Amino acid sequence: MVFTRRPAAVLTAIVAACAMAISLTACTTDANSQDTADDRTTVTSSAPGVVAMFTPSDGITLNQQTPLNKWAKLTPNLTKALTSAGFKKGDISHTTSDSLDKQSRAIQDYVVNHLSGSNTTDDAGIVISPDNITLLVAPVVEADASTRQYGDYVSQELSTADTAEGSDSTDSSDSSNSSDSSDSSTGSDSTDDSSSDASKTAGDSKNAAQAEAVDRLVSSLKLAKESGMHVVLMGNSIKGYKPDAFVRFSDAQAIGKLQAEKIVSKLELSKASKDNPKYIEVLMPYTAVDESGEASDSTFAQEAFRGIWQVLGAYYQKGVVESPSGTLNGNSTEDDWQSVAYDASKEGSTAKVLDARLAKAEEHASPTRIDGIIAMNDYIASEVVTELDDLGYTGSAADINPQITISGIVGNITGKKDLSRSDVPDPIKSPEKDDSADSTDSADTQDDSTATDKTDKTKDSQWPLVTGYGAYVSNIPSIVNGKQWMTGIEDRQTLAENIAEACALLNKGQTLTSMSSVRNTEVGGKKKVPTISGPLLAVSASNLKVTLIDPGYISLADAGL
Repeated sequence: MVFTRRPAAVLTAIVAACAMAISLTACTTDANSQDTADDRTTVTSSAPGVVAMFTPSDGITLNQQTPLNKWAKLTPNLTKALTSAGFKKGDISHTTSDSLDKQSRAIQDYVVNHLSGSNTTDDAGIVISPDNITLLVAPVVEADASTRQYGDYVSQELSTADTAEGSDSTDSSDSSNSSDSSDSSTGSDSTDDSSSDASKTAGDSKNAAQAEAVDRLVSSLKLAKESGMHVVLMGNSIKGYKPDAFVRFSDAQAIGKLQAEKIVSKLELSKASKDNPKYIEVLMPYTAVDESGEASDSTFAQEAFRGIWQVLGAYYQKGVVESPSGTLNGNSTEDDWQSVAYDASKEGSTAKVLDARLAKAEEHASPTRIDGIIAMNDYIASEVVTELDDLGYTGSAADINPQITISGIVGNITGKKDLSRSDVPDPIKSPEKDDSADSTDSADTQDDSTATDKTDKTKDSQWPLVTGYGAYVSNIPSIVNGKQWMTGIEDRQTLAENIAEACALLNKGQTLTSMSSVRNTEVGGKKKVPTISGPLLAVSASNLKVTLIDPGYISLADAGL
């Protein structure tokens, strides 16, 4: 009796489903949904569907020394953009995780739960098929202390198990070589070996856990795509995995290049000459050793310097730009990042490095002339500002454009006036190298020499341009008063709008070719991945109101106004 009833029940269900489908097709008065007999609503192809966001959780911040480029800052922009694109708030979920292990499990649970049946019904009674779901995933990637100073969006690549194994063998080889070179030491060998073995065991365990988390994440994302869901990776790619789309935020090269380009423009290096060169120092902070005592990955520092050198290299080679410390010269290449790199994890390291590079020729001499300092991020820039003040430099970046005053900058930010600019008066030949002056009158010559000497000393102590990145709230007052000339930030609102548009298109089964912000790039070793990107925003006192205050990224109080 049971066996005869079950087919009948199944047949009845199929007939009912077909009748429902026919009624849905016939009813076209509502473009988004159609009520069914059991008060459920089925999402049609014209409805935006569902978006599930998975991002790393931000660490606890006890002060304002943190960049604005944080996931916690982006997700509200994303939610607002998604609702503007037609998504219902109840159809937008957000999960944060402080480790890749937790994140991979959360994504796995989400995918499996939504695929446990052919369709999923939310609390509002809406039946959602997998092809109406987009996963926005920002993989949790570990970053060292110096890299974190640039914010959360710096694009990195998550290594797969194969890459991790290769790295492990390399580390093992390096460890073996290190052990061989220390065979001559005696006494504490057994202790060192024991400590080394314990460290290696902990490292191996950590690598194994990481590899397992990566495998779980990739498997979950592949299952999601195979079922019809869409996967959009944000910020961090996964080696060997091809998503439906990728959101590329800032990377090391772009951050370095941005600061170098702004220095070139502001100092008008195209008009500089060998007889009156500009003096620029590049600070490249990095973490030499990670928390486990192993050598850190220096890829970020290398790529950042490459971005800088692609812009400034030609000027050093022409001799129109010099490094007061001699760390860079016309023979330098983009591979010479170590010439300007230093371990920023050591307390006071930036001050020590800058003090050494700008050392005076004599004890009572005027400060060493410096026109620009690329500090890479706002954390380092704040230390540079403090050290420059201690070294006796005066003025601010506002002095480089004489018609711009601090009061004018404040007035511009508060919306009272527009800034007026004029070029920096800077002769092609420096006074000390100009031998064309008429020296027939000895008295006049002596007076001119005295005046020139005073001018030179004033110029030597002139406050340089200081660049950074991250738009730290704690640094905004320094940008307003001209001590830090510029910083950089992601255009979060525009990126959020583009991501929301992409999600809506994907959930409708459409491609992203219509989006002007999308182009195909290589991601994680996979070619032709639709990639959403946008230019970084350079922020200075002259445009701070438009770039940070008007969009609501910071308040007037944050700017010290």
